[in-house]
Amino acid sequence: MELKRIEHKLTVCKVAEASNINIDAPFYFIGKTDEELSLVCRKEDAPQKTLERDDGWRGFRIQGVLDFSLIGIMSKLSGILAEHKIGIFAVSTYNTDYILVKEENFERALDVLASEGYIIV
Repeated sequence: MELKRIEHKLTVCKVAEASNINIDAPFYFIGKTDEELSLVCRKEDAPQKTLERDDGWRGFRIQGVLDFSLIGIMSKLSGILAEHKIGIFAVSTYNTDYILVKEENFERALDVLASEGYIIV
């Protein structure tokens, strides 16, 4: 399985309203529930006004389109990283899954996954 590095530095934010989000930015995820409005975006695209913000994230995605019938992909990846004491922030889209780790763990995470047979592109 191939994992593709995301070269951007990322931030995870909680925002008060969607109008604070630059929807023209080339890379972002928005999650809205009855409790919060969350945003993952490139650090330089973060809104000026956030309720909370956590910088220092890097990420990679599972390359290709994942069929919904596939089971255990995220569990396997997160389990390997957990064994090496690397915490994650996971985001899923219709096509695939993204895993974010803190910047200081990024290269180590990719090295660990490569040693387990994953191809890093």
